[in-house]
Amino acid sequence: MTTSFAFARPMYVMLKPAGSLCNLRCKYCYYLEKNKLYNNTRKQVLSDELLEKFIKEYIEAQTTPEVLFTWHGGETLMRPISFYRRALELQRTYARGRAIDNSIQTNATLLTDEWCRFFKENNFLVGVSIDGPQEFHDEYRRTAGGGPTFRQVMRGIDLLNKHGVEWNALAVVNDFNADYPLEFYHFFKSIDCHYIQFTPVVERAVERTDGLTLAPGMQGDAAGLTDFSVTPEQWGNFLCTIFDEWVRHDVGEYFIQIFDSTLANWVGQAPGLCTLAKECGHAGVMEFNGDVYSCDHFVYPEHRLGNLHDKTITEMMYSEQQNEFARLKHRRLPQQCRECEFQFACHGECPKNRFMTDKYGHYGLNYLCKGYYQFFQHAAPYMDFMKKELEQQRPPANVMHQIFV
Repeated sequence: MTTSFAFARPMYVMLKPAGSLCNLRCKYCYYLEKNKLYNNTRKQVLSDELLEKFIKEYIEAQTTPEVLFTWHGGETLMRPISFYRRALELQRTYARGRAIDNSIQTNATLLTDEWCRFFKENNFLVGVSIDGPQEFHDEYRRTAGGGPTFRQVMRGIDLLNKHGVEWNALAVVNDFNADYPLEFYHFFKSIDCHYIQFTPVVERAVERTDGLTLAPGMQGDAAGLTDFSVTPEQWGNFLCTIFDEWVRHDVGEYFIQIFDSTLANWVGQAPGLCTLAKECGHAGVMEFNGDVYSCDHFVYPEHRLGNLHDKTITEMMYSEQQNEFARLKHRRLPQQCRECEFQFACHGECPKNRFMTDKYGHYGLNYLCKGYYQFFQHAAPYMDFMKKELEQQRPPANVMHQIFV
């Protein structure tokens, strides 16, 4: 075990209490097909026994006094409230003085008053998957029967607001909505959403012997790129357009994760977004049966670290296999990246998107490189300014508002 790596930062393991089970069939979802890894298991849900084992070991594995549990899917609300009440009881049992927080990701279509009261009473942070206004959202986020879901999601958001639940938005940027950045951004402002994560969708369809149809990162090439994937040009224009609006009017009021993470890299701090970090590997994922994988986007047999029935969380997440997975992000940067003036801000972005060849013919360039470069070059003067303001211990938002009035 590499001790310096193990204790350098918090360790997270995202939990999938209902596996890939979901009531929606979003066209771009990369997780629905993961049930094929467990074709021999009829009921793909986390057992009470495994829940207790995970909670106990996860708390014990932490090196900080605060512990964050992240519940993800599939759709997390496919499990009943009683499941999460039991989880909270177990957290209290094994906390031993540690502060416990919970965040949960949901498509919001199954939210009720009861769910929202539960989240409020227990201080859950709720992440809502929503892809902008109705026309954009319903393009790909459909029910199993092909019906629209926007109104159901908005009903869920209204319930969260009614009960005072803290929530933020996870918005997928795809080939369709990427062409309307201002309409997209203005929608989130119109519903008073102040915390937004923009995630570009990039997926490739391939043939695999295990039945999966999507390619893992750092393998293959651009062949089979799905039609819903955002293009590098779209991504760059999307970020630059929204950034111009944000930097003039919304700094300090609306928090865009990729902008905040970019600024963090600019001032030499760890970004809150793993894709922009120098190394990854500190955020694994556990499936319903106890299988632990290196990352939520690398749930493939070749990236399985083991099973909780056989190994501890500490053994798996601080294993040499996981350490190597973390180091490869930087080690496999192609020459073009190493020469790039913005390597410090990007670090090659997510390994799952690094399947292109660079201008020297070296493999491993990020598919979205052109878009990221456009954004970093565009944002650089503002980032430099905000960095200086922070170094002088002055809030950048105050000065930004004065400049652009």
